[in-house]
Amino acid sequence: MLETIEKKILHYVDAQYPLLYLNTFEETKIDTMVQKVAYGREILEWNASKGLVNFKTKTPLLHEELKNLDDALSFLTLDDDLEGKILVIKDIHHFIEQPIIVSQLKELAIKIYKGLETVIFFVSPILKVPIELDKYTTIVEITYMNEVEIKELIQRFLEENELEAIKETLLEELTIAFKGLTEYEIVNILSLAYSKEGILNSKDLELIYDQKYQMIKKSGILEMLPLHESFNQIGGLDYLKEWVRAKATVFNNLHKAIEFGVDVPKGVLIAGLPGCGKSLNAKATAQLFGIPLLRLDMGRLLGKYVGESEANMRRAIHLAEAISPCVLWIDELEKAFAGIGDGGTNEVASRLFGNFLTWMQEKTSPTFVIATANDISNLPPELLRKGRFDEIFYVDLPTCEEREKIFEIHINKRRSEDIHQINVTKLSEKTEGYSGADIESVVKESVEAAFVAGRNQLTTEDILTTIANTRSISELFKDKIEELKKSYKDFKPASKS
Repeated sequence: MLETIEKKILHYVDAQYPLLYLNTFEETKIDTMVQKVAYGREILEWNASKGLVNFKTKTPLLHEELKNLDDALSFLTLDDDLEGKILVIKDIHHFIEQPIIVSQLKELAIKIYKGLETVIFFVSPILKVPIELDKYTTIVEITYMNEVEIKELIQRFLEENELEAIKETLLEELTIAFKGLTEYEIVNILSLAYSKEGILNSKDLELIYDQKYQMIKKSGILEMLPLHESFNQIGGLDYLKEWVRAKATVFNNLHKAIEFGVDVPKGVLIAGLPGCGKSLNAKATAQLFGIPLLRLDMGRLLGKYVGESEANMRRAIHLAEAISPCVLWIDELEKAFAGIGDGGTNEVASRLFGNFLTWMQEKTSPTFVIATANDISNLPPELLRKGRFDEIFYVDLPTCEEREKIFEIHINKRRSEDIHQINVTKLSEKTEGYSGADIESVVKESVEAAFVAGRNQLTTEDILTTIANTRSISELFKDKIEELKKSYKDFKPASKS
């Protein structure tokens, strides 16, 4: 993979692309790569701590005043001092907002276009491209290490530290677990594991998962959620559960499934009324698959610079794919993409939608997408056609039988000793039009009321009293629910009627 990126950069250098933006945390790896593509040309580096330095030795080249980037650029622009050289600017995102820096870089880019033989590399983990430099800048995403590279790194670590070879099964486990981490992070974790016990074993997987949790949290775009929920905590939705269990069989035997000719599952769109189990299903699916659950907050993708929102989307996708197999949960999809294509939306949302659509169509990684939405009536039709998601389910208000199961689940969770004396059939009959969230709220309030009253058990009457004082979602939003149900009619029901 790195060889492919290196070749791409070399082509850009040969073609005299003026500004190459290397978006990555892997500075050390980039230094090696830049030296290779320079083919002996002198390389200058500017960084905030030392100013203009020798790229290889990191020692200052000139006097103190060139510690400011604008001074360094002014000096290098004089007499075309960059002719036949390469300039690397580290952590450009801190300075790219300054008008004088933008002006100087634009001037250099135009000179390169007119024949100045040089290339300027930006190296930064954060992507910021002002609109003035948009046409002159080429972004190169440095992707995460693949499984082959990770496996080679682990084996090289074992050899360099004269450790015994580990079993192939453990090597595979560690390789999969390390996906999504940088070379620096992987080596640090291996060193920590080695210093603790002198060997590598399956206990070290916990160190890796802790590091991944930190990495996801620091990304600011994705969130890794703990897996506490299971399908046993979901009443009803039997068709959806059966479908997900079939996908779990594929995911848990992915290599065999692919060899057999099975496509890697793409994901599912679950539409339906609020409080009816869509989010709970996403969490339970990750638990069933036995893989991490990542939640994508679409609102966090938006940035103020040209291309920043799309770069955040690419970063989120790359991160999810690097960590895969995983479940990527996109909650309330309609808030991000509703109305796109009707002429009233902004360009950024349209570009984000295009990027997401292309990825869903072409992705081959074991990243299982679960998108949930309340109202799909304004979603673009391109998103709902076959090929984007493997299936689209709609979740309706629970049936009478499903309401019984939901009551049993929530009563058992809080007062299992009382369940045998509670008439859940009667409770179900009295709660037609209630959502699963409504029923959970009724049980919680009933348990609290019984405790406050000083009773030592929960009864059917306690719950019926709470029901009498509760307004269900179907009462509060009757017209809206009827309208929503019309938009679901063409999709597969999640429940058995």
